Amino acid sequence: MSGCIKIKNGLNIQLTGEANKLLSDLPLPEVFAIKPSDFPGINPKILVKAGDEVLAGSILFFDKNNESIKFCSPVSGEIIEVIRAEKRKILEIKILADKKINYLELDKTNPDELGRDEIIQSLLVNGLWPLIRQRPFGIIAKPSETPKSIFISAFDTNPLAPDIDFIMQGKNNENFQTGLNALIKLTNGKVHLNIDGSKSSVSTFSNAKGVVINKFSGPHPAGNVGVQIHHIDPVNKGEVVWYVNPQDVLIIGKLFSEGKYDATRIIALTGSQVSNPKYYKTVIGCSVKSMLNDGGLKAGENRVISGNVLSGSQIKEDGFLGYYDSQITVIPEGHESEFMGWLAPGLDKFSMSRTFFSWLNSNKKYTLNTNLHGEERPFVVTGQYEKVFPMDIYPVQLLKSILIEDIEMMEQLGIYEVVEEDFALCEFVCTSKIKSQEIIKRGIDIIQKEMN
Repeated sequence: MSGCIKIKNGLNIQLTGEANKLLSDLPLPEVFAIKPSDFPGINPKILVKAGDEVLAGSILFFDKNNESIKFCSPVSGEIIEVIRAEKRKILEIKILADKKINYLELDKTNPDELGRDEIIQSLLVNGLWPLIRQRPFGIIAKPSETPKSIFISAFDTNPLAPDIDFIMQGKNNENFQTGLNALIKLTNGKVHLNIDGSKSSVSTFSNAKGVVINKFSGPHPAGNVGVQIHHIDPVNKGEVVWYVNPQDVLIIGKLFSEGKYDATRIIALTGSQVSNPKYYKTVIGCSVKSMLNDGGLKAGENRVISGNVLSGSQIKEDGFLGYYDSQITVIPEGHESEFMGWLAPGLDKFSMSRTFFSWLNSNKKYTLNTNLHGEERPFVVTGQYEKVFPMDIYPVQLLKSILIEDIEMMEQLGIYEVVEEDFALCEFVCTSKIKSQEIIKRGIDIIQKEMN
């Protein structure tokens, strides 16, 4: 195990509504959905239609750009609807789930006895390849490429983030190790398993074998895999690093050891608008309605987010969990105007600066809404971004190079190392109200088009 890497620049946003360490095992929701929008850059070709019966592991669609990359159903049941937008763009594939999940029988194999190509083929054929993503661009990994390393972030520092150690307690460690063994075969470099170095207790991941265990400590975004990659094995032009979520390593392990696609996921229901925030055992793509009812959604106009408040996606109260998400957050909407605005004393306001009084008590928790407290203003250099951006990159200059679409400058300033979530804190603290994450997404799209 390497020494602890300390992240200095960043910001912990203390919000009310952290999930209690209680695991609720609700009955499965009736409806599930897989959303192609969760997979940037793919062009889906549907293989099912309304009325078709599917098993957990049945292929629903594939990517026209790479037909070997397939996407499968997380549950068994009946396809009830394929929702499309303009130009027949596919938004959701809805499945009416059976009360008990029936699995497509897949081959059980030992990854230790397989070669790299055989493991890749197994993941592709059985629809589990989308669990593996890559930097640059934060897209599904390209199976034709060989990554120089693979990263797994075993902790999350986002506001109200789930405790991954709690989630993984009691899990079959053999399945997790099997998943690691498969990933080890996919790279000529190292597999980095990164744990929270600020905890005094021993992590549930400490006994993992065949991987390099690194410790990180410091404020958010210390738990972001992009920050960890930057400090251990940064991505340069022409290089590729892959990354996987810990719960997805379990899913990969179960494919090889149990011969099925078990898309079980434990998620945290969080936020100030939830009366009883806690953890739920569910399945990828579940409807969140039953969880919100069980957790006790408070009255008022609420925003439901699949993911965290900084980089998650807004969904409806009867919407569906995102493919890669392990958290649902509910906070108040903030449409109302505020008397005196920033001139008010602000005793209950959170601020990175000393404009208000949050600096007097760093442990105080706040109830924040979606109010931006102003509109977009001229983009000026304030030094705010650098205080919360722990990479050796000039964030403001990178954003401005994207705005003028200077590809050469974007490459020199580090566009290959970042995705939207890496700029979420910059967007949060920005006095100019610049939508930094949208700009980074635009830059990634420009670079990808140029490369193609």
